[in-house]
Amino acid sequence: MSVTTRRNRFAVAALAAVTAIGGLAACGKDDEPKQSGEKPSKLVVDTFGEFGYDEIVKQYEKDTGIKVELRKTAQLNEYRPKVVRALATGKGAADVTALEEGILNEFKTNPANWADLTPLVADHSKEYLPWKWELGKAADGRLIGLPTDVGSLAVCYRKDLFADAKLPTERDQVAALWPDWNAFIETGKKYRAATNKGMIDSVTTAASAVMVQQGGDLFYDKEDNVIADKSAAVKTAWDTAVAMSDAKISSKSATWSPEWSAGFKQGTFAATFCPSWMLGIVADNSGPENKGKWDVAPVPGGAGNWGGSWLAVPAQSKYQKEAAKLAEYLTNAKSQVEAFKLKGPLPTNLEALKNPDFTGYTNEYFSSAPTGKIFGESVEKIQPLHLGPKHQAVKENAFEPALRSYENGQSPKDKAWEQFLKDAKTQGAF
Repeated sequence: MSVTTRRNRFAVAALAAVTAIGGLAACGKDDEPKQSGEKPSKLVVDTFGEFGYDEIVKQYEKDTGIKVELRKTAQLNEYRPKVVRALATGKGAADVTALEEGILNEFKTNPANWADLTPLVADHSKEYLPWKWELGKAADGRLIGLPTDVGSLAVCYRKDLFADAKLPTERDQVAALWPDWNAFIETGKKYRAATNKGMIDSVTTAASAVMVQQGGDLFYDKEDNVIADKSAAVKTAWDTAVAMSDAKISSKSATWSPEWSAGFKQGTFAATFCPSWMLGIVADNSGPENKGKWDVAPVPGGAGNWGGSWLAVPAQSKYQKEAAKLAEYLTNAKSQVEAFKLKGPLPTNLEALKNPDFTGYTNEYFSSAPTGKIFGESVEKIQPLHLGPKHQAVKENAFEPALRSYENGQSPKDKAWEQFLKDAKTQGAF
């Protein structure tokens, strides 16, 4: 047995011990999907952030007579432990569970916790971005998740605050300010000189954008060994973020913190890196009084992918067949277009990406920006990334804290990097 094989088998056993305490069964006897003899009166859907399902499920309820309860968790780092706990105890999981790309691989190491969707829904394999569809499969071939969105990148910026800093405000002119990251930093310096404020929220959001643009192996190699100290993408992202910190272009508002959420409304910063799914969050945090003050411009470098999810059905659901049909409904072309129009998640369904309602969509909150065109044009440039089983834990509990410690003046650069590498080994172990 090779080292890699032993490692992978150990990984499966280790995660099973965490997420399948008590020998959680996958689908009951003979591995058949569970299904109560009665039609469910309600199905529960667990998501994080904003998926844009509020209006969509109303039509589903009308068509089927089944009520849908949407349980939303604001932050992914709060969401993941809830899913782990439900799988570990064998109770409390939703009928449909959203799995973000940063945690998907972790849960795929124990596919028995999830219903195989292949016999429960029609074959949609040709209807989605091919790499997105394939990532929804476990190593044993089980189809765990149906594709929802992809996190195509742009920059959300406040036109009024740019005007105050005597910077251009029209999106084409703003895009011309930063063809690359060095130019972006120079723009941030001009903003600081004019306003004595940081242009962006935090260097950690910038680091995420830079890292995914680089592609290739990030915190893990393809055999799932932690390679944070050797990854060119990680080092480039780190160095770029450090340069931004040194240039004082950020407001030091930690992403997802109360200060960050309030900063959108208060004008603490003038720009943030926006995957398409972030549009709804920016609008919600900014409030109706800031409608029309925001706009959207391309990200330095032109493309990138940050985030994206799948809908899965936990094996413990009593209504796997109906839950799979609900997941199928929420991810079809029509629903993906409607979700994008409501909250911004970018479609991965090929029909949805060609739909005139998507390609021609303009977002009124963001100064009628042609967000369908801006985000849609970058989809073809997105390359799949290898994230590894504990990518999200390494990012949130090692990489970002170390960067923040430098950004806040708590650690010198070398010490912050050393702390990151040390924590990456701990957080990345599985």
